[in-house]
Amino acid sequence: MSRIILIPGNGNDHVESSMWYPSVINELATARDPKTGQLLFPGGGVLRTFPDPYDAHEEIWMKFMEDDIEITERDVVIGHSSGAAAIMRYVENWEVKGIVLVSAYQSDLGDPSERESGYFNRPWNWDAISNNVQWITQFSSPSDHLVPIDEQRYVASKIVGIDYIELPNRGHFIQDCDFPELVSNVIKKMSSA
Repeated sequence: MSRIILIPGNGNDHVESSMWYPSVINELATARDPKTGQLLFPGGGVLRTFPDPYDAHEEIWMKFMEDDIEITERDVVIGHSSGAAAIMRYVENWEVKGIVLVSAYQSDLGDPSERESGYFNRPWNWDAISNNVQWITQFSSPSDHLVPIDEQRYVASKIVGIDYIELPNRGHFIQDCDFPELVSNVIKKMSSA
Protein backbone atom coordinates (compact mmCIF):
# COMPACT_ATOMS: atom_id res chain seq x y z
CA MET A 1 0.00 0.00 0.00
CA SER A 2 1.23 3.44 -0.91
CA ARG A 3 2.31 5.79 1.89
CA ILE A 4 3.23 9.48 2.09
CA ILE A 5 6.56 9.92 3.91
CA LEU A 6 8.34 13.09 5.02
CA ILE A 7 12.13 13.33 5.30
CA PRO A 8 12.78 16.49 7.37
CA GLY A 9 15.55 19.02 7.16
CA ASN A 10 18.33 18.72 9.70
CA GLY A 11 18.38 20.74 12.91
CA ASN A 12 14.93 19.53 13.91
CA ASP A 13 14.29 17.02 16.69
CA HIS A 14 10.51 17.61 16.93
CA VAL A 15 9.32 17.07 13.36
CA GLU A 16 5.95 15.71 14.47
CA SER A 17 4.93 19.24 15.52
CA SER A 18 7.19 21.36 13.33
CA MET A 19 6.34 23.81 10.55
CA TRP A 20 4.10 22.48 7.76
CA TYR A 21 5.16 18.88 8.25
CA PRO A 22 2.18 17.57 10.30
CA SER A 23 -0.50 19.41 8.33
CA VAL A 24 0.84 18.17 4.98
CA ILE A 25 1.17 14.57 6.16
CA ASN A 26 -2.30 14.61 7.79
CA GLU A 27 -3.97 16.17 4.74
CA LEU A 28 -2.34 13.77 2.30
CA ALA A 29 -2.83 10.67 4.48
CA THR A 30 -6.59 11.31 4.36
CA ALA A 31 -6.79 12.64 0.77
CA ARG A 32 -9.00 10.79 -1.67
CA ASP A 33 -8.79 10.47 -5.42
CA PRO A 34 -11.35 12.95 -6.79
CA LYS A 35 -12.42 10.47 -9.49
CA THR A 36 -12.65 7.21 -7.54
CA GLY A 37 -13.04 8.32 -3.92
CA GLN A 38 -10.28 5.91 -2.92
CA LEU A 39 -7.60 6.96 -0.43
CA LEU A 40 -4.51 8.10 -2.31
CA PHE A 41 -2.29 6.77 0.47
CA PRO A 42 -4.03 3.73 2.01
CA GLY A 43 -0.83 2.98 3.95
CA GLY A 44 -1.14 6.35 5.74
CA GLY A 45 1.52 8.91 6.50
CA VAL A 46 4.96 8.67 8.06
CA LEU A 47 6.35 11.64 9.98
CA ARG A 48 9.16 10.74 12.37
CA THR A 49 12.11 12.45 13.93
CA PHE A 50 15.27 11.01 12.40
CA PRO A 51 18.28 9.84 14.38
CA ASP A 52 21.21 12.24 14.22
CA PRO A 53 18.74 15.11 13.59
CA TYR A 54 21.29 17.92 13.70
CA ASP A 55 24.05 16.54 11.49
CA ALA A 56 21.95 14.28 9.22
CA HIS A 57 24.83 11.97 8.29
CA GLU A 58 24.05 10.04 5.13
CA GLU A 59 25.06 6.64 6.50
CA ILE A 60 22.68 7.02 9.47
CA TRP A 61 19.77 8.48 7.51
CA MET A 62 20.01 5.92 4.66
CA LYS A 63 19.97 3.05 7.14
CA PHE A 64 16.96 4.60 8.93
CA MET A 65 15.06 5.04 5.65
CA GLU A 66 15.80 1.45 4.61
CA ASP A 67 15.46 -0.43 7.90
CA ASP A 68 13.04 1.58 10.03
CA ILE A 69 10.80 3.44 7.58
CA GLU A 70 11.22 0.77 4.89
CA ILE A 71 10.57 3.04 1.91
CA THR A 72 9.22 1.07 -1.07
CA GLU A 73 8.50 1.63 -4.75
CA ARG A 74 4.85 2.37 -3.87
CA ASP A 75 5.67 5.33 -1.58
CA VAL A 76 5.76 9.06 -2.22
CA VAL A 77 8.49 10.85 -0.29
CA ILE A 78 8.72 14.56 0.54
CA GLY A 79 12.25 15.77 1.29
CA HIS A 80 12.85 19.21 2.80
CA SER A 81 16.34 20.79 2.67
CA SER A 82 18.82 18.11 3.82
CA GLY A 83 15.89 15.69 3.56
CA ALA A 84 15.79 16.53 -0.15
CA ALA A 85 19.47 15.59 -0.46
CA ALA A 86 18.77 12.38 1.45
CA ILE A 87 15.88 11.28 -0.78
CA MET A 88 17.83 12.16 -3.94
CA ARG A 89 20.67 9.89 -2.76
CA TYR A 90 18.14 7.21 -1.83
CA VAL A 91 16.55 7.14 -5.30
CA GLU A 92 19.93 6.82 -6.94
CA ASN A 93 19.64 3.16 -5.86
CA TRP A 94 15.96 2.40 -5.16
CA GLU A 95 12.66 3.11 -6.85
CA VAL A 96 9.83 5.11 -5.31
CA LYS A 97 6.53 6.23 -6.82
CA GLY A 98 7.19 9.96 -6.53
CA ILE A 99 9.26 12.53 -4.70
CA VAL A 100 8.73 16.14 -3.73
CA LEU A 101 11.87 18.21 -3.19
CA VAL A 102 11.62 21.39 -1.10
CA SER A 103 14.67 23.74 -0.95
CA ALA A 104 16.81 21.11 -2.68
CA TYR A 105 20.54 21.51 -3.18
CA GLN A 106 23.38 19.42 -4.59
CA SER A 107 26.56 20.89 -3.06
CA ASP A 108 27.81 21.37 0.49
CA LEU A 109 27.14 25.12 0.12
CA GLY A 110 30.58 25.79 1.58
CA ASP A 111 29.38 24.62 5.01
CA PRO A 112 31.68 22.22 6.95
CA SER A 113 28.80 20.33 8.59
CA GLU A 114 27.15 19.81 5.19
CA ARG A 115 30.48 18.57 3.85
CA GLU A 116 30.75 16.09 6.73
CA SER A 117 27.21 14.77 6.20
CA GLY A 118 28.41 12.58 3.32
CA TYR A 119 25.85 13.52 0.66
CA PHE A 120 28.17 15.77 -1.31
CA ASN A 121 31.42 13.78 -1.50
CA ARG A 122 30.73 12.29 -4.96
CA PRO A 123 28.91 13.19 -8.18
CA TRP A 124 25.15 12.86 -8.35
CA ASN A 125 23.63 10.18 -10.57
CA TRP A 126 20.99 12.40 -12.18
CA ASP A 127 19.95 9.70 -14.65
CA ALA A 128 19.14 7.24 -11.84
CA ILE A 129 17.28 9.94 -9.90
CA SER A 130 15.22 10.73 -13.00
CA ASN A 131 14.56 7.08 -13.87
CA ASN A 132 13.81 5.60 -10.43
CA VAL A 133 10.66 7.65 -9.83
CA GLN A 134 7.41 8.00 -11.75
CA TRP A 135 7.23 11.74 -11.02
CA ILE A 136 9.23 14.48 -9.28
CA THR A 137 8.11 17.92 -8.12
CA GLN A 138 10.47 20.57 -6.76
CA PHE A 139 9.45 23.65 -4.77
CA SER A 140 11.93 26.53 -4.51
CA SER A 141 11.89 30.16 -3.47
CA PRO A 142 14.17 33.01 -4.60
CA SER A 143 13.99 34.38 -1.04
CA ASP A 144 15.55 31.23 0.49
CA HIS A 145 18.25 32.52 2.84
CA LEU A 146 19.95 29.13 3.27
CA VAL A 147 19.93 27.65 -0.24
CA PRO A 148 20.69 30.07 -3.09
CA ILE A 149 18.11 29.98 -5.87
CA ASP A 150 20.82 29.18 -8.45
CA GLU A 151 21.58 26.00 -6.50
CA GLN A 152 17.90 25.03 -6.49
CA ARG A 153 17.53 25.77 -10.19
CA TYR A 154 20.61 23.68 -10.93
CA VAL A 155 18.99 20.65 -9.28
CA ALA A 156 15.87 21.19 -11.41
CA SER A 157 17.95 21.47 -14.58
CA LYS A 158 19.49 18.04 -13.99
CA ILE A 159 16.33 15.99 -13.40
CA VAL A 160 14.44 14.88 -16.51
CA GLY A 161 10.70 15.55 -16.42
CA ILE A 162 10.71 17.49 -13.15
CA ASP A 163 7.74 19.69 -12.27
CA TYR A 164 9.61 22.78 -11.04
CA ILE A 165 7.62 25.34 -9.02
CA GLU A 166 9.17 28.56 -7.77
CA LEU A 167 7.21 30.42 -5.09
CA PRO A 168 8.09 34.01 -4.15
CA ASN A 169 8.70 35.12 -0.56
CA ARG A 170 8.66 31.65 1.00
CA GLY A 171 12.25 31.65 2.25
CA HIS A 172 13.50 28.23 3.28
CA PHE A 173 9.90 27.04 3.75
CA ILE A 174 10.26 27.06 7.54
CA GLN A 175 7.85 29.79 8.60
CA ASP A 176 4.58 28.25 7.38
CA CYS A 177 2.16 25.99 9.24
CA ASP A 178 0.69 24.61 6.04
CA PHE A 179 1.75 24.11 2.44
CA PRO A 180 -1.36 24.02 0.23
CA GLU A 181 0.61 24.17 -3.03
CA LEU A 182 2.45 20.97 -2.13
CA VAL A 183 -0.73 19.17 -1.03
CA SER A 184 -2.62 20.04 -4.20
CA ASN A 185 0.37 19.09 -6.38
CA VAL A 186 0.67 15.64 -4.80
CA ILE A 187 -3.08 15.02 -5.05
CA LYS A 188 -2.96 15.98 -8.74
CA LYS A 189 0.05 13.74 -9.42
CA MET A 190 -1.46 10.77 -7.58
CA SER A 191 -4.90 11.19 -9.17
CA SER A 192 -3.43 11.11 -12.66
CA ALA A 193 -0.96 8.29 -12.00
